[in-house]
Amino acid sequence: MVRISYFIVLAAALGTGMACGARAQTADPQRAQVMAALEAAEAGRLDPAQSAALVRHPLYGWIEFASLRRDPDAITTTQAQDFLRRYDGQAVASQLRSLWLAALARRQDWPTFLAAWKPTDSVALQCAHLAARQATGRTDAAWTEQAQALWRKGAKSLPDGCDPVFTVLASQGGLPAALRWERIEAAAAERQTSVMRTAARGLPVDEAAQANDYAAFIDAVNARALTWPKTDRSRRMAAYGLAKLAQNDPDTAERLLPQYADALGMGDAERGQVLYQIALWTVASYGPDSARRLGNVPESAYDERLHEWRVREALSRGDWPAALVALRKMPTSQRSDSRWRYFEARMAEKTGDNTTAQRLFRETAGNPTFHGFLAADRVNQPYALCAWIPNDPATAKQAVAREPAIQRAMALWQLDRPGWATAEWNDALSRFDDTQRRIAVEVARDNGWFDRAVFSLGSVRGESRPDEQRLYELRFPLHHGDTIRREAAKHAIDPAWVAAEIRAESIFNPKARSGANAMGLMQVLPGTGAGVAQRLGIPYAGASSLYDSDTNIAIGTAYLREMEDKYGVPYIAIAAYNAGPAPTARWQSQRPGFDPDIWIETISYKETREYVARVLAFSVLYDWRLNGNALPVTDRMMGRVQAKRKAFTCPTAQMPKS
Repeated sequence: MVRISYFIVLAAALGTGMACGARAQTADPQRAQVMAALEAAEAGRLDPAQSAALVRHPLYGWIEFASLRRDPDAITTTQAQDFLRRYDGQAVASQLRSLWLAALARRQDWPTFLAAWKPTDSVALQCAHLAARQATGRTDAAWTEQAQALWRKGAKSLPDGCDPVFTVLASQGGLPAALRWERIEAAAAERQTSVMRTAARGLPVDEAAQANDYAAFIDAVNARALTWPKTDRSRRMAAYGLAKLAQNDPDTAERLLPQYADALGMGDAERGQVLYQIALWTVASYGPDSARRLGNVPESAYDERLHEWRVREALSRGDWPAALVALRKMPTSQRSDSRWRYFEARMAEKTGDNTTAQRLFRETAGNPTFHGFLAADRVNQPYALCAWIPNDPATAKQAVAREPAIQRAMALWQLDRPGWATAEWNDALSRFDDTQRRIAVEVARDNGWFDRAVFSLGSVRGESRPDEQRLYELRFPLHHGDTIRREAAKHAIDPAWVAAEIRAESIFNPKARSGANAMGLMQVLPGTGAGVAQRLGIPYAGASSLYDSDTNIAIGTAYLREMEDKYGVPYIAIAAYNAGPAPTARWQSQRPGFDPDIWIETISYKETREYVARVLAFSVLYDWRLNGNALPVTDRMMGRVQAKRKAFTCPTAQMPKS
């Protein structure tokens, strides 16, 4: 056991054999006091004695911050400067600085603002910084350049505080007509017509009128555009408006396109942009004109998204030759993805080219993905999986765990302050190398913060780290094992499936809550929870019960059982768990009797299509974690639980670096 300041990480294992991914963190002896102080500070009733008792605690800065942020306009310069001095370099100082700078901007205390300034990603504060410099006589060439750069960011609406800056910029000649049109065009591309109108206000009268007419057309297609000047700009604006119309009414957009194309002299690029949207919003619901409209789109207008839909459209009709042609028209980089390599193999198989099919299946089987697993089943190969289990010295983990920002992040997570915890986490990781970052994810896992493995592995500042995808023990935690096994056994469901659902739904965060109000580990809606609990006699004391892990897993697993009983096979049950009964019934009626892999790929909702594939792949990985082998995904989709299990192997070419 390693003592780490206020926080001690202990190993804990589940008695069921499902190894626990988290180690219980021994409670800080002052944890209850800290929680009470935070709540009191947030409510504006922090007692001085209560505060003084915690002055040496690592989270004292956040207690102070919680008190100060209640009324940022009341923060004095002395308070702010003292706080920033004491917590210099910490995440909490950045949080306070942002609040204080915004307050200084509101009261236009520009000298103090400039003295406290540090660069930030906040556009509102960037505009305030420019306003401060202008108010104190610092509108030099650099000021103009930076103000123009912010103007160019304005395809969408900017904060109100930017308006005075742009007024000054315009008065100094810094917003010529060309720059105004640049923003108008950018806003038009984003269908931001209010921004177009705002940017047009400083144009000459005739140009402003034309810009406003462009905005009106994008809002609602009208015949005035037929008399626009035949310029490249008019053609682009007409294409934007017709493309927007196509999203809601592709039939009308298709009918009107020839009129505007002829009147304005649209070229292939503008016509292709509109035809793209007409085809996309038709095929997204597999309308009867899908194939024809896809065929009308020039190849130069195709992107990866439309290439995918061309394949799905052919699959949805059972037109295997057309699907194969569509697959082979994909760019090489897209076509080489395991999903499309698998379907190219399937279409080759469907059209009688078994030699090509077998070759592509073997090549695809080397990928530890849903489609890689499917391909391995087709050629009876073991599943390819190269787990990376680092062998770091204990001292390395101890060093990362002692990092003050990591300590504060873990403590804040335990206190249910995820936003603040993430701020501390990001601050720590900004200073870490790859090894320290990976070890930090282990520390987070040990403290029950499982999603760090999803959000902090695989890439760093846009640079790929593919080896980190093989950190399966970190990326696929095993937690709540007793409950998962018990409820899975009770409802005759594979525990690997239950674990996969939890991983896909909440990444094992018991307090997760979606925008649709789905709650807890398995993201159960309160109405669903109440209904299942009532039917099965599960204790349920309202929606808050769903934040109890045992209750949530009991209800979620029972609901999975209900879905499988209703739909007959797991892959459709998984779709229904995500999308609900109405869309699932529609997909069943549209494509009855389709092979499971093709049915999944032709689900019209992107979220559900990817969700089903993800849960099935995760089920294989959890099966491997639990048992060292796995039920073949082809059998798993159909609920054939007695099928011969698959072994795993690590191809030499995929061995990760150590």
